Amino acid sequence: MQTAATDVRAARDELTELDRRVGDGDHGVNMDRGLSAVVERLDDPALPPRETVGQVLRLAATTLMSTVGGAAGPLYGTALLRASKVTDRPDLSASGVVSMMEAAVEGIVARGHASVGEKTMVDAWQPAAEAAERVEDAEDVADVLRAAAEAAAAGAEATVPLVATKGRASYLAERSAGTQDPGARSSAIILAAAVTAAEGRDA
Repeated sequence: MQTAATDVRAARDELTELDRRVGDGDHGVNMDRGLSAVVERLDDPALPPRETVGQVLRLAATTLMSTVGGAAGPLYGTALLRASKVTDRPDLSASGVVSMMEAAVEGIVARGHASVGEKTMVDAWQPAAEAAERVEDAEDVADVLRAAAEAAAAGAEATVPLVATKGRASYLAERSAGTQDPGARSSAIILAAAVTAAEGRDA
């Protein structure tokens, strides 16, 4: 979460510009505010320590839901809340990462009623979950996360030529083509941050 907050802050202007083209123009600012709030709560000594991955994800989910405006807050919040229910342990194995990814996708789809090809976050998360599942037998959790992050980045890039059929971008119809979906892009950034954290590099 700390790495994600740092990386999203670095990409805030990029995300805002993408959203300016197809949405409200506030995705970068909203995600920066939301993830910063998550880190603040994780570091708050007045709150009980989080001892499992699920507890961290649950705190992140509720915080994003209350601080991120537009559709992103509920979508990310639901994804992380679903993921928290299958990660109630101090650390994750490769199969645990796969379960987390699958639960997150189910949450996004349930909340947004979107599918691959409709120019949404699902275009990043669905291929990410599928890529993670393909390398579920990997010994290193970072390898599973890396496969997911690479697939998410490719999926986000693949939204550029798509015409949006869900969300605010769908109001633009054909004019939405030519711009990467901001939610898919922020998803790719967050999953890449998970790889950085798993590899033990500095944020």
